[in-house]
Amino acid sequence: MTDLRAEASRLFQAALKAADPAGALRAAWAENPPEVPVKNGRYILVAVGKAAIPMAEEALRLLRPAPVTALVVTNYENARPVAGATVMASGHPVPDENGEKAGLAVADLLSGATADDRVIALISGGGSALLPAPAPGLTLADKAAVNRLLLANGYEITEINLIRQQLSRLKGGGMLRLAAPARVNAFILSDVIGDDLRTIASGPTVAPLGSRADARRLLEQRGVWPQLPQAVRAHLGAPEADKAALPAARNLLIGSNRKSLEAIEKAVEGMNATIISDRLTGDVGDAANAILQAAKAAPQDAPQCLIFGGETTVTLRGKGLGGRNQELALRLALAAPGVLSRPWAFLSGGTDGRDGPTEAAGGLVDSGSAARMRAAGADPDALLADNDSNRALAASGDLLVVGATGTNVADVQIMLLG
Repeated sequence: MTDLRAEASRLFQAALKAADPAGALRAAWAENPPEVPVKNGRYILVAVGKAAIPMAEEALRLLRPAPVTALVVTNYENARPVAGATVMASGHPVPDENGEKAGLAVADLLSGATADDRVIALISGGGSALLPAPAPGLTLADKAAVNRLLLANGYEITEINLIRQQLSRLKGGGMLRLAAPARVNAFILSDVIGDDLRTIASGPTVAPLGSRADARRLLEQRGVWPQLPQAVRAHLGAPEADKAALPAARNLLIGSNRKSLEAIEKAVEGMNATIISDRLTGDVGDAANAILQAAKAAPQDAPQCLIFGGETTVTLRGKGLGGRNQELALRLALAAPGVLSRPWAFLSGGTDGRDGPTEAAGGLVDSGSAARMRAAGADPDALLADNDSNRALAASGDLLVVGATGTNVADVQIMLLG
């Protein structure tokens, strides 16, 4: 069992290495270097997201000695000084006042761009919450209230970002409009399933996912509409003004969840490796059942490594602490012992190193996890009902803690079968 747990941890590190932002940017840059400013123009570098720091450092290295005006916005855990750039840190997953200040700073910088300038946008996961820029008539408190409602009611990331885009000046192509007439070159590290550029960080350099009417419909479908701030309801209910065509941009995808899953598959030693799904989405309970069924159906004649990737959702019914990866691990810890008769270990982790509002990236459980929880005085079933997966996994020593990774390509799950 110890060997399986150690192997799961090693494979998770392989996934993180494949998502290294600097390496991904360097490779993409070599094949598609950004356009050069003309006349007396300059490079304007805007890096946004959980991977903004390493991406900005690599871009600045590649651009030297050209003059660059650089602004970097990332989460508090990943923030550190970057030579030649202004770094601003803000809140994630709930936007905060520092994020609003950062949004204003980005808008001001881009608004000053000229046709001679070239904008380089470095976009990674988390950028949506990190860079709130409320639409006219809305406040940061309005946007934060909407964000909390979406996270608590099981909305998937594409749905969340469609709604966010309609409440923002920067999302859904907003950066392009502000930067015009300067041309924009965007290098994008995907944290979403399917790598839809409109969804990553809410698509600041691409067209929006939908309209105000689409956002309202999504909010009404699950009964959230009456709970929204009045200003948000008024904004989404108002007719949408005609907008000029979105300025053109060059958008390049440089890394994704799928690339990390393939890195796990390549790194596996001494067992058969199979990528079962790179679209593990939806309710975390359904995802746990899908993983368990795949494990049950796996060949018995040799050790197996079953690989999954995606981003599940959790509907909050309790007041506990945790996140989707921790809850997924807890659900497997409770359900698998009654189904699997062979040795097993299961890891579910966020590639950003943080799962929900906790210090853990997820969980790493095995056939003895539930028993260890109970031996430590915890009731794992009651804790699951209270969405308190963090406490349950802490009791069994199964929290996956790796610290902030500086990247974000959604979640990975590894089921090892002896």
